[in-house]
Amino acid sequence: MAERTLVLVKPDGVQRGLVGEVITRLERRGLKLVGMKLMQVSDELARQHYGEHVDRPFFGGLVQFITSSPIVAMAWEANNAAEIVRSTMGQTNPANSPAGTIRGDLGIDIGRNLVHGSDSPESAEREVNLFFRPEELLSYERAMEPWIVE
Repeated sequence: MAERTLVLVKPDGVQRGLVGEVITRLERRGLKLVGMKLMQVSDELARQHYGEHVDRPFFGGLVQFITSSPIVAMAWEANNAAEIVRSTMGQTNPANSPAGTIRGDLGIDIGRNLVHGSDSPESAEREVNLFFRPEELLSYERAMEPWIVE
């Protein structure tokens, strides 16, 4: 099975109406969508998701922001899914992201960088399991797969 990774369209992306744009860019890249839901992140889930930053001064702001408005959580699948998603998103700071990336084209502020993507296959597995139950993730064949992957 190909690698799975988590993508969140954060509250700023949802509020700006960019969910479809994010999905389009990931689909055009060749990733396969295997799970998606619109949801309100609870304080508990936010603290689990950002747990690695608990001792950092910006932790409270991360939790407050991700819980401030609905998000769209998605699981995507491909060989090297986490790496491909990260390169499609661009740098964490949109000011340092090249044109053609989601953040480079659509963002200007590090605190409002539109999307989250798992930073490694290990993080992806943990994060996908935080946001999705196994039965919420689908396995299926796409007819165009041979035109995307050798």
